[in-house]
Amino acid sequence: MMKRYLSMLLMAAMMLVWCGYAAAAEEAVGTAAQVSTETEKEDNTGGKTGTVAGIKERGVIKVGTAGDYQPMSYLDPDTGTYVGFDAALAQDMALDLGVDIEYVKTSWPTLMEDTLAGKFDLAICGITITDARKEQALMSDGYLENGKTVLCRAEDADQYISLDAVNQPEVRVMENPGGLNEKFARENLPDAELIIHNVNQEIPGLVADGEADVMITEVMEAGYYVGQDSRLAAPLIYEPFTHGELGVLMPKGAEDLLNYVNGFLAEEKKSGRLDDLADEYIYRYIQDETEMEPAA
Repeated sequence: MMKRYLSMLLMAAMMLVWCGYAAAAEEAVGTAAQVSTETEKEDNTGGKTGTVAGIKERGVIKVGTAGDYQPMSYLDPDTGTYVGFDAALAQDMALDLGVDIEYVKTSWPTLMEDTLAGKFDLAICGITITDARKEQALMSDGYLENGKTVLCRAEDADQYISLDAVNQPEVRVMENPGGLNEKFARENLPDAELIIHNVNQEIPGLVADGEADVMITEVMEAGYYVGQDSRLAAPLIYEPFTHGELGVLMPKGAEDLLNYVNGFLAEEKKSGRLDDLADEYIYRYIQDETEMEPAA
């Protein structure tokens, strides 16, 4: 009887040991799977993000852009390449880092969401520095002054010379969704008819065609389109409604990259490169194609 009892105890002990090994093995497999998943996730994002060393190790800088903003960053449908002030600036940055550049498509409604999700290292596509954006993410020092102004038909240039003149029920204001242009229109032009059009680069042509009366946009975009279409005018281009600066957008936690970007922009400014880009992509259209003079 005693021998049988001892045998049962021995078998129970062996079962406990076997179960312990099985549990340990299962835990080890689970841990390995988790490590594999985490490694795969890291690989999918291209290695370390938010650091200059990580970008150099990857050999590519991922740049987020909406690609719809002339003359800042625009995807040319004929060539499949990005052109404009910000596109050239991004290329300068890639060259300085010694890496290739990969553009990642984003949109104005999803710009912040995509930035915080780490879909790219930084976004540069005519992004205005605001307190709201700085609360959620990182923004570089400003590299180009901007301001909201009016783009309208040339025949109406004498009519739309103030916010009050635009803020009328019969005035049709057309904006792209999700950006600061729409926000400005909703806050400052409550009496005007607001039309939302999804393709930003089509709006100037629609204004010229009479599908809308006014587009509220940045000085640089207004100047560009006046230079491209003689039917358009920007009567307040030297007297914008707002004054701000464009900056580079990055997710929080990318302070190392932010420090690099600020240093890079300082060098671009010191060398005169920013002025050259502004003359090439923005102000030559204002100076050459309009007869407006700065207000006294």
